[in-house]
Amino acid sequence: MRVKNSNFVDYVKIFCRSGKGGAGSAHFLRDKTTAKGGPDGGDGGKGGHIILRGNEQMWTLLHLRYKKHIFAEHGGAGSGNHRHGKDGESQIIEVPLGTIAKDAETGEVLCEITKDGEEFVMVEGGMGGRGNSHFKSPTNQSPRHAQPGVDVTEGWFILELKVLADVGLVGFPNAGKSTLLSVVSAAKPEIADYPFTTLVPNLGIVSYRDHKSFIMADIPGIIEGAAEGKGLGLRFLRHIERNSTLLFMVPADADDIAKEYEILLGELKKYNPELLDKDRILAISKSDMLDDELKEEISKDLPKDIPSLFISSVAQQGLTELKDVIWKKLNQ
Repeated sequence: MRVKNSNFVDYVKIFCRSGKGGAGSAHFLRDKTTAKGGPDGGDGGKGGHIILRGNEQMWTLLHLRYKKHIFAEHGGAGSGNHRHGKDGESQIIEVPLGTIAKDAETGEVLCEITKDGEEFVMVEGGMGGRGNSHFKSPTNQSPRHAQPGVDVTEGWFILELKVLADVGLVGFPNAGKSTLLSVVSAAKPEIADYPFTTLVPNLGIVSYRDHKSFIMADIPGIIEGAAEGKGLGLRFLRHIERNSTLLFMVPADADDIAKEYEILLGELKKYNPELLDKDRILAISKSDMLDDELKEEISKDLPKDIPSLFISSVAQQGLTELKDVIWKKLNQ
């Protein structure tokens, strides 16, 4: 299967190295009037950090796909006359909101960037060494040693992007998720009637009454076994974690609507049971093919614990009611 639009990158592994601290100076004062002055060695500069910074204009980690090694600048050495070494320049890695940084070796989550301009020091630069002037004492007036700077810190890190949206669309391939998104928002996802049309999460801003809006994400179709990593499942399930409300979509022509909903629910539970704590809505898509009698018949078998609606994106049926239900869920 060919992955179209490979500009959406939601996972990268990068090697980061902070700057080394500059060495302190073991200098003594010497000038025209002073032949044997005291210690005046300055401190070394701090090594640069590796810093993550949130940027709301970015949607992907693509820019890091080809920049795997990121090094900060070393601190400069101290010198005579108590001159401090230059601090090394930090390297700032701009990332989209919703990016999580992990230690690649331990898997430990280090931070989650969710706000524009938010910064996190992922790798600390080395401290500069202290010059010999710090070590002068009544018993040692002429210390000849200074500290070396603290060495670099380096390692492999994983950056993962989890799409930030209010509503996540959950359904099997060709359940009509992309069509719904294209009708209720200005997003222009690629749409065709075959499985896995959507290969990257599509985000759309949905306008609501009185100039209000919410963000909807079409997450690629999950198939049975997605939680075990079949198909494209696992890669996309993580995007669902970030949505506050899940809109399940099952087409009206499904053999058993209730069963299909249960399978989708089962996949989410296997992947992360906490996903079942989210608000849920069930939309029966492609409902323009049903008459009132059929809708009534189908309604009897639908799950009773969540709101369900019949919608048709193409015929634009039930979409206002759907937005009302979503808005209510988002603002409970």
